[in-house]
Amino acid sequence: MTVPTLTLNDGHSIPQLGFGVFLVPPEDTAATVTSALEIGYRHLDTAQMYGNEEGVGAAIATSGIARDELFVTTKLNNSNHTPDDVRRSFDQSLTDLGLDHVDLFLIHWPLPTRYDGDFVSTWKAMAELTADGRAKSVGVSNFEPDHLTRIIEETGVVPAVNQIEVHPHFGNVAARAATLERGILTEAWSPIGRGAALEDAVIGQVAQRVGKTPAQVALRWHIERGDVIFPKSMHAERMRENFDIFDFTLEPDDVLALSELDRGEDGRIGPDPKTFDHIG
Repeated sequence: MTVPTLTLNDGHSIPQLGFGVFLVPPEDTAATVTSALEIGYRHLDTAQMYGNEEGVGAAIATSGIARDELFVTTKLNNSNHTPDDVRRSFDQSLTDLGLDHVDLFLIHWPLPTRYDGDFVSTWKAMAELTADGRAKSVGVSNFEPDHLTRIIEETGVVPAVNQIEVHPHFGNVAARAATLERGILTEAWSPIGRGAALEDAVIGQVAQRVGKTPAQVALRWHIERGDVIFPKSMHAERMRENFDIFDFTLEPDDVLALSELDRGEDGRIGPDPKTFDHIG
């Protein structure tokens, strides 16, 4: 099954469906990613914070899949925001992944209450990593509209993506709209709301009508809206289920019905980027 690709604002392409390894234990990562690659995933999303880049790299190394057939993303740890640490930690990520480049490197969190509120110098250092091709594209994660405005106005460099929390119960409407308005691609993390979408009656009704599971319907909702998603599972059967979302479409009314499940801030399950300040 062919996964659609989307074009980033820098001209590079990104598979619309990927595989995430958030909370996959380091000791289980290689086997988990190997299973995902065998099923057909070619877009892998990890982070320095996850502590499992080495496992991702090990799975890639033994997969036999050509590097240019893979799209690999990693993200800057919150403790590495100074420009020197950006460069140092990026080098370490390449070493841990066993790669000579990544396809996408993201600032994981803006941390507006840390580093004297200076995430602009962090973004400048990130953007410089594309000069020699070791990072094909750079972007941000969990950036609010004012964060996006600031880095673009002060550097002139527009991120390729903004990876933010989005799922039917939390549309993150303002951040998603600001992202799209600036020509930035939205990546939706926690696309089924850490399983909450599976219990929603509206999603269940749509799933029954189209002959798919609630998870597949929720993931397809994202696809229809043009977002990139990377659901995470350590179970091969669930990985296959999440991958099998390209043989059906949702009616516009169904897309609207899922969008109307948005609970605003009450639906948020992750930290608020305006106040999140964890450094670990």
